[in-house]
Amino acid sequence: MKIKEVRELNTKELEERIDAEVATLNQKKINHSISPLDNPSLIKEQRRTVARLKTELNQRIRNNK
Repeated sequence: MKIKEVRELNTKELEERIDAEVATLNQKKINHSISPLDNPSLIKEQRRTVARLKTELNQRIRNNK
């Protein structure tokens, strides 16, 4: 997910998307520990997506104070 797409989401959608992406990341980690994924770099990509979402949410919170 690109930062441009992240900025288009409203705050409520952003929070929901974070929850969904974290759940997906956790599921990928569990699946990878049981049997290796074909492409383990997907975990890294998912982790970075979560970081982008959280960064945008934190910036919004900081700017609203």
